[in-house]
Amino acid sequence: MRKYSFLFTLLLLSASSFAQNKDFSYKFYGQVRTDLYYNSRANEETVDGLFYMYPKDKIYDTDGKDLNATANGSFYTLYTRLGVDVQGPKLGRAKTSAKVEMDFRGSGTTFSTVRLRHAYLNLDWGKPSLLLGQTWHPLYGDVAPQILNLNMGAPFQPFSRAPQIRFRYKTGDIQLTGAAIWQSQYLSQGPDGKSQKYIKESCIPEVYIGADYKGNNWLVGAGIEMVSLKPRTQSVVEDKVYKVDERITSLSYEVHMKYTSPVWYIAAKSILGSNLTQVSMLGGYGIKSIDQRTGEQEYSPNRNSSSWLNIVYGKKWKPAVFFGYMKNLGTNDEVTKMYGTGTNVDQLISASAELTYNVPHWKIGVEYNFSSAWYGSLDKSDGTIIDTHSVSNNRLVATVLFMF
Repeated sequence: MRKYSFLFTLLLLSASSFAQNKDFSYKFYGQVRTDLYYNSRANEETVDGLFYMYPKDKIYDTDGKDLNATANGSFYTLYTRLGVDVQGPKLGRAKTSAKVEMDFRGSGTTFSTVRLRHAYLNLDWGKPSLLLGQTWHPLYGDVAPQILNLNMGAPFQPFSRAPQIRFRYKTGDIQLTGAAIWQSQYLSQGPDGKSQKYIKESCIPEVYIGADYKGNNWLVGAGIEMVSLKPRTQSVVEDKVYKVDERITSLSYEVHMKYTSPVWYIAAKSILGSNLTQVSMLGGYGIKSIDQRTGEQEYSPNRNSSSWLNIVYGKKWKPAVFFGYMKNLGTNDEVTKMYGTGTNVDQLISASAELTYNVPHWKIGVEYNFSSAWYGSLDKSDGTIIDTHSVSNNRLVATVLFMF
């Protein structure tokens, strides 16, 4: 961490001399962010609770008491960040630019260490443009909730920054997007848990194709995503090892809209998702058949319907609400076992209300969130969840940001 901090400090100190380079300009920016939170029970989460997902199911002790019905909370500054935007000289007829941004969130269970958020270069010919590097996943896109919770609406809203090759073409009010996407920090689930190897050994990147209309304060669009993974390359049957050729390919569909004005921000997105665990959503896939000799498996993707709505009003004082709903639609085939995230959740709801105070360089706010998850058992005939019961959590967040 000291090495990376020293290098970034050196860049900051040298900014004035860099700015003298012909045809280059640099804009350094960042924020100091503090987050204080409280939960009424244990939850599925990452970053020690900063990235909140949904409440955990009940687990009973010998006396019948719920072990997960324990309040928790903490205070962090891990999402403090630093970045630089670069405008470069033309490459032929293309305008060139780049971005590098980092925070201190770390990864896995290692926090307070430097993490790469964005790192990309962009070539812009006016109508067409080409981006190479890591930035927001196209399913996250240009429509996301304006809320204090760091999950930005996940697991209802796709959340991931991923290495990608993205091509865009703009003509009038229409923007077309095509992208090939890989995985780095946000990974798919599978037989070995979260791993990059499923897409690495697939040799096929995720593919996204979308279209947007932008005009008169409106953004309206839709997209299709395909992900093709190799869950395993070998199996073991009665102590014998076999090479297997397994693949699970699925399609997801999304529509989104956003309206912005000087005092209003209204946004919504709906997704028919299939195996989107790499973008912080619920889902996965199940085993539908097994070769008795080699152990080679065939799979059926789990489908989920997720939707959210976010309404924000004001300039200095901004009240806002957020609503999210997810429904597990099961699989097209009979399955024996599921791999994924939240595959025992039938439905999930979330409702938030917040108030923020906004002045130049400062944002101060509080947010209350209520969420419920309906847990149950797997119906192997179609992958749905039956015999459900609900579990709820109350979450409070207080945030202060200083932006520069």
